[in-house]
Amino acid sequence: MLTGSRLFQCVALLALSSIAGPVWGQDSLVVKTDKGKVEGSLTKDGKVRAFRGIPFAAPPIGDLRWREPQPAAKWDGVRSTKAYGAHCVQNPVFEDMLFHDPGPSEDCLTLNVWAPVGAKPGSLPVMVWVYGGGYQGGSTSENRQDGEFLARKDVVVVTMNYRMGIFGFFVHPELTAESPHHASGNYGLQDQAAALAWVSKNIEGFGGNPKNVTLFGESAGSFSVSALMASPLSRGLIAKGIGESGGALPGARGGWSTLKEREERDSAFAQAAYGTSKLSELRQMTTEDILRATGPKAMPKSPGFSPEVDGYFMPKPVEEIYAAGEQAHVPLLAGWNTNEGGKPKTTAADFREKAKTEFGDDTPKFLEVYKAGTDEEAQDSAIDLAADRFIAFGTWRWIEAQVKTGGSPVYRYHFELPNPGDRFHKVESGAFHSDEIEYVFGALDGRPEMKIRPEDRAVSELMSLYWTNFAKKSDPNGPGLPKWGAYSAADDWQVMHINVESESKPDMHRGRYLFLQEHWGKPKS
Repeated sequence: MLTGSRLFQCVALLALSSIAGPVWGQDSLVVKTDKGKVEGSLTKDGKVRAFRGIPFAAPPIGDLRWREPQPAAKWDGVRSTKAYGAHCVQNPVFEDMLFHDPGPSEDCLTLNVWAPVGAKPGSLPVMVWVYGGGYQGGSTSENRQDGEFLARKDVVVVTMNYRMGIFGFFVHPELTAESPHHASGNYGLQDQAAALAWVSKNIEGFGGNPKNVTLFGESAGSFSVSALMASPLSRGLIAKGIGESGGALPGARGGWSTLKEREERDSAFAQAAYGTSKLSELRQMTTEDILRATGPKAMPKSPGFSPEVDGYFMPKPVEEIYAAGEQAHVPLLAGWNTNEGGKPKTTAADFREKAKTEFGDDTPKFLEVYKAGTDEEAQDSAIDLAADRFIAFGTWRWIEAQVKTGGSPVYRYHFELPNPGDRFHKVESGAFHSDEIEYVFGALDGRPEMKIRPEDRAVSELMSLYWTNFAKKSDPNGPGLPKWGAYSAADDWQVMHINVESESKPDMHRGRYLFLQEHWGKPKS
């Protein structure tokens, strides 16, 4: 195990060595794509090229609202791609999301590329990022998702926008009938698959290897990684996966809805909210009127719009695809953070009583893995249970499924360093949901409220090296880094605990998740 000071010294030397090398002359900032030429810009030090706002599909407006992503139109001349495209339409549901683009707009299907200067065509691994936000919010223009820092580690970074909420996941019988695939919904996930197809066709010109694409994401973005690994639409487009806090296999809250269930539910909502369920009339409505009825205070209350088993993007329940080994057989690195579900208040007596209500005769077994002998123990267990209920258990199920049937190495992590810029939670409560994003992207300076400490920069360098090493060679390990063991029975189910003192250790909580598998992981009757 490396101590905090020793870790800082090691990663500082690695950081210097990663930027020491020749300083290349200015590459051409004009790159040819299948739709036309694009012109990007250089970073201040001249070492990374950035291309922002490249269309990867036609604007999903007018008759293309609630349609599968269609090919973007070709253009003449050279298109300037020096500014982010508009973020997709959404309600303001997340206070910590700060966008730097001209949105919102339904015309939002653009992506961004960061590539090192001097990269030979097709030579570098590619990392494609999917942002989170519960399929309700998000954008590529957040400072914490800027790809410049990662690109300095000899990878090409791509981030993309995708449709969300009712615009990305509305299901309707008329939409199903008009679809050549006899499916509707999942448009946001299809946007992501279309962006991957764009990468396969075009990334070589930016220096990326289309055969070495790592798809990575956080929360809903991580959910998307696991879903895209299961979908036939992205077959052959993903070489590796990285998931940060999220998995598409059902967790405590049950599985995906069916197409029929969603057709009935969404049509009924449209009739109640808009006074019509006719597709032609819904397509004629303004963006603002469509969105307004799905806001947090709107009545009738929006049912929420999210992925479903549509028979096309997701041909059958995702857990069945993984159980049969029909998902992408690619290496996976995945995990979650210390405190994913907040800090619910409880006492030992209250925690035990609630356990009896939910787990009945199995309460003694439950209390073996969620200790509640004292109020302090119960409080810690309540935090763990909230995290497991929200997102950790579903992520664990995905990791376990890939170990069993994925035929490739799997690595698991637990991120534990509190983010000093998280103004919504107390630092002593541990690392919360999404706290790791700035560390992975090396974007610690992107939020002025963050009080950056030396250990934050050291851990950020460590994580970015692990992530880019994995993208390069399917293994996060590298010279000078704490050894990260594989997550497998043969290696005693190693988990890398990422903190000031990072260490790979056998999973201490495997019994907990095996218990939850017996209760939450079985099909609901």
